[in-house]
Amino acid sequence: MGEKDLPGVLVLDIGGAFGVLESHVEFLKKHFKLVTMKEFQKNKNELREKIKSIFVFECRPIIDRELLESLPNLKVVGNSGVGVNHLDLKLISSFGVKVTNTPHAVCDSTADIGMALMLASARRLVEGCAIATSPDTTHFAVDWLGVEVTRATLGIIGLGSIGYQVAKRAKAFAMNILYHNRNRRKEEEEQEVGATYCKNIEDLLQQSDFVMLVVNLTPETHKLIGKRELELMKPTATLINISRGAVVDQDALVEALQNGVIRAAALDVTYPELLPRDHLLLKLKNVIITPHIGTATVQALLMMTEEAVENILAVLNDLPIPSEVIHK
Repeated sequence: MGEKDLPGVLVLDIGGAFGVLESHVEFLKKHFKLVTMKEFQKNKNELREKIKSIFVFECRPIIDRELLESLPNLKVVGNSGVGVNHLDLKLISSFGVKVTNTPHAVCDSTADIGMALMLASARRLVEGCAIATSPDTTHFAVDWLGVEVTRATLGIIGLGSIGYQVAKRAKAFAMNILYHNRNRRKEEEEQEVGATYCKNIEDLLQQSDFVMLVVNLTPETHKLIGKRELELMKPTATLINISRGAVVDQDALVEALQNGVIRAAALDVTYPELLPRDHLLLKLKNVIITPHIGTATVQALLMMTEEAVENILAVLNDLPIPSEVIHK
């Protein structure tokens, strides 16, 4: 099939700060005629009927009513990543357009960052690096201590695909694993990772040394962790968030960290991203913040692109869709 015969896919850009990775372009061009937003805006009349899909990478391009109305043959929005809270599912579905995501490609890399944040916070790695490299350091204090991860209790809120991979890794640290989920896992799945179900989130919060958030952002999980939940946690506990920033009430978190309600927090996500540069979370020593890098590996991003392409092609060819997101 020549390039002229390939279905058009709209992307924000190629390369740069927000465009699809240049290393993925060759793969994408095997299946699609790539059209950037700039090209589309310049040649809208010529291209509008040729574009049948949109590839959303790093939450871009932004899909609004104006864009949807300008693409009469659009069939599918293929999102790279599992979270779709940046997409207006109701609006998109009202145009008869399907939405897909990539839940399988993100599991290992996101679980890895959860473990990395837990270990880094427990052993105070960021502070330790600053001490070791500071020109003002004259000695290493013997009472500068972290806490153990091995044999500690980990409470996982959201034992879906990613949460389950976290549990597998935590088992290798001989951790006591608790979990809270919308639906209880099968008994054999619990036994495989040694996880105990907590029907009430309060029980998990009160018992855990580390609480890890691995849920989708929905109206039900918005500010799931607030002042009340933080006060239920142990004063020696650490909160780890690898889901979405808005799952946590950040004002309540700042207050809890300042007042010793909990020991520490380790966050791969915040709300908004980036945080304002004067935000109090950026000034606290008992917080580690990373720039939403849960899937930021060479391997994970390639797998996400491959999974997104598989989904898009399935829709365009009227085949079963591996990972469709249904608006409820």
